[in-house]
Amino acid sequence: MKKYLSGITTGAIVGAAFGMMILPQLDRRTQKTFRKVGRKVIDMAEDKVDIMGWMK
Repeated sequence: MKKYLSGITTGAIVGAAFGMMILPQLDRRTQKTFRKVGRKVIDMAEDKVDIMGWMK
């Protein structure tokens, strides 16, 4: 379980860094779409964590 969480965390950090490098080069519409999808993904992940009871 510890390796799994470590892998997820590493992937999130690498993905965020990659996004920060790429995002400024995109047009405003694409940036807005990425932000919107990112918020949806975060909301879905938070819902799953709440359902699993990890936040208690």
